[in-house]
Amino acid sequence: MTDIATRATRVVAATGGRRRLNGGGPRAGTIAAFLIPFFLPFVLFYLVPIGYALWQSFLVVRRTGGQYGTSYTTFGGFEQYVQVFQNNEFWSSIGRIGLFGIVQVPVMLFVALIMALLLDTPLLKIKSFFRITAFMPYAVPGVIAAIMWSFLYSPQLSPLIDLLNGIGLHPDFLGPGAVLWSAANVSTWLWTGYNMLIMFSALQAIPQELYEAAKLDGASNWAIAWKIKVPIIAPSIILTTVFSIIGTLQLYAEPAVLRQISSNISSTFTPNMLAYAVASGNNYQQAAAISVVIALITFVLSFGFMRLTSKRAGL
Repeated sequence: MTDIATRATRVVAATGGRRRLNGGGPRAGTIAAFLIPFFLPFVLFYLVPIGYALWQSFLVVRRTGGQYGTSYTTFGGFEQYVQVFQNNEFWSSIGRIGLFGIVQVPVMLFVALIMALLLDTPLLKIKSFFRITAFMPYAVPGVIAAIMWSFLYSPQLSPLIDLLNGIGLHPDFLGPGAVLWSAANVSTWLWTGYNMLIMFSALQAIPQELYEAAKLDGASNWAIAWKIKVPIIAPSIILTTVFSIIGTLQLYAEPAVLRQISSNISSTFTPNMLAYAVASGNNYQQAAAISVVIALITFVLSFGFMRLTSKRAGL
């Protein structure tokens, strides 16, 4: 029996070695066949547009012979970026979106965390129904969601406003002091379920033995939630915060839709709306520079937050 096993081992080793010599392992062509479907669209629809926008941001349009002369495009260095940083509307939009993020992101993530903790507790029944219901708004496209909420915000159409007026309240959701928070409400409604699902998935990965040990030590459900669950899923909370920071600086659909029914939202209300407005005026180079600056601000804020929180959390 030992001789048979020895001979079989030698045959397997020999044939395995022969297959390796003959190139029987993973081949470059096979690897490429799996990678190309990802990398080709990634390069064509992500890297190339970024590179093109970066190149456009260094160009300027000049004219020969005065204002009505022939126009031509030439390399202008950082001239477009200087104009961006001198643009008061750009900084106003950045300040507006900064205020939006400081308020909306913590509120949204806190609500998402509470919902995830409730779904993870054994006290809640029919969890599948509540999980699907909470996640359902994410399935609605942002433009459609903004149209739905604009119906509820419109004084002429909204049954909600009629109800509030009937009890003595007279809200103006589209007023100058409220329209930013009306847009924030739409974003919160859209994305809370998405963030909740990420946190809930992290909670599901926690070993049940930790909860059982904590209960044996006399810990309440409240203590288990805030002293065990929340610290363990801190990486997921950090991840959702980074996603939310990126999404905040990309805000466009909600205010753009609400602008159709409110005069308190200008074409430069958010940085992305400003870039679109500038591009609509055929100043593509300036719009490209605005887009690059927005991307850099997004990178600095998200990466800086991740580094800061990761160090504090010991990740």
